[in-house]
Amino acid sequence: MDRPDDLKIPPDNTSPSAGLGPMGDWLGGEWPVQAAEQIESLIGNVRRKTTGPAIVASRAIVYGLVAVVLIGVVGMMLLIAVLRGLDALMPTWAVQLLIGLVLCVAGFGCWSRRTRKEIVS
Repeated sequence: MDRPDDLKIPPDNTSPSAGLGPMGDWLGGEWPVQAAEQIESLIGNVRRKTTGPAIVASRAIVYGLVAVVLIGVVGMMLLIAVLRGLDALMPTWAVQLLIGLVLCVAGFGCWSRRTRKEIVS
């Protein structure tokens, strides 16, 4: 015996626009999915273009600061190791004289490279 028409099981349509009727067919079967994908891709592009450079810049600043601090710490440790090594090899006055000479030469080099301001009278 057949079921009455109102009790028949509808066919299995997996399309999201199956219940949209003629309007769903006119707009295309997958228009909600396509619209959502376009909105998602647009938002992703805007996010990449706005936050991408900011993230790169902030990472460069942070890594740069970490590198500067580490170079400073390693430089100080090397300087201390060299001075202690020289102090073990030479008398203390000779090490102090050598440090003074190096610093004086560095100071004279910086002094000679300075720019002079012209005096306006």
